Amino acid sequence: MMTIKNRVQLIGNLGGAPEVKTLESGNKLAKFAIATNEYYTNKKGEKVTGTQWHNVVVWGKLAGLAEQLLQKGTEVVIDGRINTRDYLDKDGVKKYITEIVANEFLLINRKSN
Repeated sequence: MMTIKNRVQLIGNLGGAPEVKTLESGNKLAKFAIATNEYYTNKKGEKVTGTQWHNVVVWGKLAGLAEQLLQKGTEVVIDGRINTRDYLDKDGVKKYITEIVANEFLLINRKSN
């Protein structure tokens, strides 16, 4: 049970193509956002869709695969961990970013061009 303390799995659709950078070390970094949907019925009996956006980060060879295979609208399964980091903005205000650091992803479908 020790290995599943910080693990998340999501199924969603990409909101845009991955933003890929190659660092000075040669290592690749890809960032993208996926939307997950929840469906429920409100008090009036109306069906409602609730959408949550999740920031995803992938590194190395997986970032290269994301660059090749993922595009806006692609439905994927993401497996990874939640990471929260902080930084100071230009006004010196501390900001927090929560993102999913993916260990792997699986394409459910590939949106055609």
